[in-house]
Amino acid sequence: MKIILLLLSYLLGSFPTGYLLFKWTSRKDIRSFGSGATGATNVLRLKGWRLAVPVALIDVIKGAVPALVAWRTTQDPGFAALCASASVVGHCFPVYIGFKGGKGVATAAGAMFSLAPGPAALSLGVFVFIVVLTRYISLGSIAAAAFFPVFSFFLKQPGPLILGSLPFIAVILFRHRSNMIRLFKGTERKFGEKAPVS
Repeated sequence: MKIILLLLSYLLGSFPTGYLLFKWTSRKDIRSFGSGATGATNVLRLKGWRLAVPVALIDVIKGAVPALVAWRTTQDPGFAALCASASVVGHCFPVYIGFKGGKGVATAAGAMFSLAPGPAALSLGVFVFIVVLTRYISLGSIAAAAFFPVFSFFLKQPGPLILGSLPFIAVILFRHRSNMIRLFKGTERKFGEKAPVS
């Protein structure tokens, strides 16, 4: 049963929301433009809020549902976190479109709020604070992901849940490695800056 739940979590996470909606509206592959990612941030830069909002909402659901179903089915918070990690891996490396997807932030957010609402809310606060202060969505995302296990520890969440969340935190940081380089060089796009679609 657990293996099946992990597999289903990955397959749900793999649903390429941004890729499909961008393809539907532009007849183009979103991975050829902007950051090359399929997530809501790249969609926002390329197509604006009208397309980015539904992409973000669906991606959040992709992370929330596996975590909730796994927790209620097994009563195991650690395994629920592993299913959340599987959905984030699926979003970042989707089997349906050649394993090249998004960066996992919205999917991880859905998972975090399902697993531990308190730490997730604090991480969201970190994200908003950094984005408002610097206008770098990537920096806010990196910080929010990194602080989630810290907040979880201090708010006394179950140890297995914290350990089970570490894989998807690691995946998010790994997927943002190019953003880290651009942040260091000062070439990262800020919130509100558009990317061309040609």
